[in-house]
Amino acid sequence: MTTYISILRGINVSEKNIIKMDALKTLYQSLEFDNITTYIQSGNVIFTSSLSDTTLLEQKISEQIKSNYGYEIPVIVMKFEQLKQIIENNPFLEDNSNNPEWMHITFLSATPIMTTSSAIEEKIQNGEKLSIAKNAVYLYCPKGYGQTKLTNTFLESKLKVKTTTRNWKTTNELLRLAKELDNSI
Repeated sequence: MTTYISILRGINVSEKNIIKMDALKTLYQSLEFDNITTYIQSGNVIFTSSLSDTTLLEQKISEQIKSNYGYEIPVIVMKFEQLKQIIENNPFLEDNSNNPEWMHITFLSATPIMTTSSAIEEKIQNGEKLSIAKNAVYLYCPKGYGQTKLTNTFLESKLKVKTTTRNWKTTNELLRLAKELDNSI
Protein backbone atom coordinates (compact mmCIF):
# COMPACT_ATOMS: atom_id res chain seq x y z
CA MET A 1 0.00 0.00 0.00
CA THR A 2 1.20 3.49 -0.85
CA THR A 3 0.30 6.66 1.04
CA TYR A 4 -1.16 9.43 -1.11
CA ILE A 5 -2.20 13.01 -0.56
CA SER A 6 -4.99 14.31 -2.77
CA ILE A 7 -5.88 17.96 -2.97
CA LEU A 8 -9.06 19.08 -4.65
CA ARG A 9 -9.54 22.51 -6.12
CA GLY A 10 -12.61 24.60 -5.62
CA ILE A 11 -14.80 22.67 -3.20
CA ASN A 12 -16.55 24.37 -0.29
CA VAL A 13 -15.40 27.81 -1.43
CA SER A 14 -17.90 30.71 -1.37
CA GLU A 15 -20.84 28.31 -0.95
CA LYS A 16 -19.97 26.57 -4.24
CA ASN A 17 -19.25 22.91 -4.98
CA ILE A 18 -20.24 21.82 -1.48
CA ILE A 19 -19.03 18.38 -0.42
CA LYS A 20 -19.00 17.58 3.29
CA MET A 21 -15.85 15.84 4.46
CA ASP A 22 -17.73 12.70 5.65
CA ALA A 23 -19.31 12.46 2.19
CA LEU A 24 -15.89 12.89 0.59
CA LYS A 25 -14.52 10.15 2.84
CA THR A 26 -17.39 7.86 1.80
CA LEU A 27 -16.67 8.65 -1.85
CA TYR A 28 -13.03 7.59 -1.37
CA GLN A 29 -14.18 4.40 0.38
CA SER A 30 -16.39 3.62 -2.63
CA LEU A 31 -13.23 3.76 -4.75
CA GLU A 32 -11.73 1.10 -2.47
CA PHE A 33 -9.10 3.37 -0.94
CA ASP A 34 -8.06 2.70 2.67
CA ASN A 35 -6.94 4.63 5.76
CA ILE A 36 -8.78 7.76 4.64
CA THR A 37 -8.24 11.00 6.58
CA THR A 38 -9.57 14.42 5.62
CA TYR A 39 -8.11 17.73 6.73
CA ILE A 40 -10.18 20.92 6.94
CA GLN A 41 -13.07 21.63 4.59
CA SER A 42 -11.12 22.57 1.47
CA GLY A 43 -10.64 19.12 -0.03
CA ASN A 44 -7.49 17.59 1.43
CA VAL A 45 -7.57 13.80 1.69
CA ILE A 46 -4.82 11.43 2.76
CA PHE A 47 -5.36 7.77 1.87
CA THR A 48 -3.65 4.53 0.93
CA SER A 49 -4.10 2.48 -2.21
CA SER A 50 -2.48 -0.45 -3.95
CA LEU A 51 -2.70 1.49 -7.24
CA SER A 52 0.55 3.15 -8.27
CA ASP A 53 -0.46 5.53 -11.07
CA THR A 54 -1.25 8.99 -9.66
CA THR A 55 -2.84 10.10 -12.94
CA LEU A 56 -5.25 7.15 -12.77
CA LEU A 57 -6.04 7.98 -9.13
CA GLU A 58 -6.74 11.61 -10.07
CA GLN A 59 -9.07 10.50 -12.87
CA LYS A 60 -10.93 8.02 -10.66
CA ILE A 61 -11.52 10.59 -7.93
CA SER A 62 -12.50 13.34 -10.37
CA GLU A 63 -14.88 11.06 -12.28
CA GLN A 64 -16.53 9.84 -9.08
CA ILE A 65 -17.07 13.42 -7.89
CA LYS A 66 -18.58 14.25 -11.29
CA SER A 67 -20.81 11.18 -11.10
CA ASN A 68 -21.95 11.80 -7.49
CA TYR A 69 -22.23 15.60 -7.48
CA GLY A 70 -22.01 16.85 -11.06
CA TYR A 71 -18.95 18.99 -10.25
CA GLU A 72 -15.90 19.27 -12.51
CA ILE A 73 -13.23 19.31 -9.79
CA PRO A 74 -9.51 19.25 -10.58
CA VAL A 75 -7.72 16.73 -8.35
CA ILE A 76 -3.98 16.50 -7.76
CA VAL A 77 -2.63 13.32 -6.17
CA MET A 78 0.93 12.90 -4.96
CA LYS A 79 2.86 10.36 -2.97
CA PHE A 80 4.08 11.17 0.53
CA GLU A 81 7.70 11.46 -0.67
CA GLN A 82 6.74 13.94 -3.39
CA LEU A 83 5.00 16.22 -0.90
CA LYS A 84 8.00 15.95 1.43
CA GLN A 85 10.35 16.95 -1.42
CA ILE A 86 8.15 19.91 -2.40
CA ILE A 87 8.26 21.20 1.18
CA GLU A 88 12.01 20.66 1.52
CA ASN A 89 12.66 22.51 -1.76
CA ASN A 90 10.84 25.70 -0.75
CA PRO A 91 13.38 28.40 -1.67
CA PHE A 92 11.82 30.90 0.74
CA LEU A 93 12.95 28.84 3.74
CA GLU A 94 16.55 29.91 3.09
CA ASP A 95 15.81 33.47 4.26
CA ASN A 96 14.86 33.57 7.96
CA SER A 97 13.23 36.97 7.49
CA ASN A 98 10.48 35.36 5.38
CA ASN A 99 7.32 34.90 7.44
CA PRO A 100 5.94 31.35 6.99
CA GLU A 101 2.39 32.72 7.32
CA TRP A 102 2.85 34.39 3.94
CA MET A 103 4.12 31.27 2.15
CA HIS A 104 1.88 29.31 -0.20
CA ILE A 105 2.43 26.42 -2.55
CA THR A 106 0.56 26.12 -5.81
CA PHE A 107 0.64 22.44 -6.69
CA LEU A 108 0.89 21.56 -10.39
CA SER A 109 -0.78 18.57 -12.03
CA ALA A 110 2.18 18.17 -14.40
CA THR A 111 5.47 19.77 -15.29
CA PRO A 112 4.64 23.18 -16.77
CA ILE A 113 5.26 23.77 -20.45
CA MET A 114 7.21 26.91 -19.61
CA THR A 115 8.89 27.79 -16.34
CA THR A 116 9.61 31.49 -16.83
CA SER A 117 7.55 34.17 -18.41
CA SER A 118 7.51 37.91 -18.42
CA ALA A 119 3.70 37.68 -18.34
CA ILE A 120 3.93 35.93 -14.96
CA GLU A 121 6.64 38.20 -13.62
CA GLU A 122 4.57 41.28 -14.55
CA LYS A 123 1.87 40.18 -12.08
CA ILE A 124 4.24 39.99 -9.09
CA GLN A 125 3.25 42.80 -6.73
CA ASN A 126 5.39 44.74 -4.29
CA GLY A 127 6.92 42.35 -1.71
CA GLU A 128 5.72 39.19 -3.43
CA LYS A 129 8.08 36.44 -4.51
CA LEU A 130 7.56 33.56 -6.89
CA SER A 131 9.62 30.51 -7.78
CA ILE A 132 8.48 27.93 -10.35
CA ALA A 133 9.60 24.32 -9.98
CA LYS A 134 8.78 21.07 -11.77
CA ASN A 135 5.68 20.28 -9.70
CA ALA A 136 5.00 23.40 -7.64
CA VAL A 137 4.99 27.17 -7.67
CA TYR A 138 6.26 28.69 -4.45
CA LEU A 139 4.55 31.95 -3.55
CA TYR A 140 5.36 34.53 -0.93
CA CYS A 141 2.44 36.91 -0.48
CA PRO A 142 2.93 39.41 2.37
CA LYS A 143 -0.42 41.09 1.62
CA GLY A 144 -2.17 37.70 1.74
CA TYR A 145 -3.07 35.18 -0.94
CA GLY A 146 -6.45 36.86 -1.38
CA GLN A 147 -4.68 39.99 -2.66
CA THR A 148 -2.25 38.41 -5.13
CA LYS A 149 -2.74 38.32 -8.87
CA LEU A 150 -0.81 35.02 -8.97
CA THR A 151 -4.02 33.00 -8.64
CA ASN A 152 -4.71 29.42 -9.69
CA THR A 153 -6.61 30.59 -12.77
CA PHE A 154 -3.84 32.97 -13.81
CA LEU A 155 -1.05 30.41 -13.31
CA GLU A 156 -3.05 27.73 -15.13
CA SER A 157 -3.45 30.00 -18.13
CA LYS A 158 0.28 30.72 -18.30
CA LEU A 159 1.73 27.32 -17.32
CA LYS A 160 -0.88 25.21 -19.14
CA VAL A 161 -1.43 22.80 -16.22
CA LYS A 162 -4.10 22.38 -13.55
CA THR A 163 -3.24 23.95 -10.19
CA THR A 164 -4.46 24.27 -6.63
CA THR A 165 -2.93 26.30 -3.82
CA ARG A 166 -2.48 25.60 -0.12
CA ASN A 167 -0.93 27.78 2.55
CA TRP A 168 2.28 26.72 4.26
CA LYS A 169 0.55 25.62 7.48
CA THR A 170 -1.91 23.35 5.65
CA THR A 171 0.84 21.92 3.44
CA ASN A 172 2.93 20.98 6.46
CA GLU A 173 -0.07 19.51 8.26
CA LEU A 174 -0.81 17.33 5.24
CA LEU A 175 2.77 16.08 5.37
CA ARG A 176 2.49 15.36 9.10
CA LEU A 177 -0.74 13.39 8.66
CA ALA A 178 0.67 11.50 5.67
CA LYS A 179 3.83 10.66 7.61
CA GLU A 180 1.79 9.30 10.53
CA LEU A 181 -0.20 7.15 8.13
CA ASP A 182 2.86 6.04 6.20
CA ASN A 183 4.58 4.98 9.44
CA SER A 184 1.54 3.01 10.58
CA ILE A 185 1.16 0.80 7.49
